[in-house]
Amino acid sequence: MSELVQLAVAGSVDEAEELQALLTRAGIEATLEGAVEEDPEAHGDVPVRVLVVADELDAARDAIEALTEPDDELPG
Repeated sequence: MSELVQLAVAGSVDEAEELQALLTRAGIEATLEGAVEEDPEAHGDVPVRVLVVADELDAARDAIEALTEPDDELPG
């Protein structure tokens, strides 16, 4: 099995799933895992680690950057 490395830490499950969807569209498989032990008494979101295969780390970073840049504004 290939080594998984951390690409990012998302502030919530929703944010992590958005990053995972972006990577999937780019053809890169990502795995999500909790970044901290979840306290059963805690409410709300917890940080989530976004993991990718080590060999795809650079491509994943490039994909996230390319897919999250705002579109160039059209001249007015």
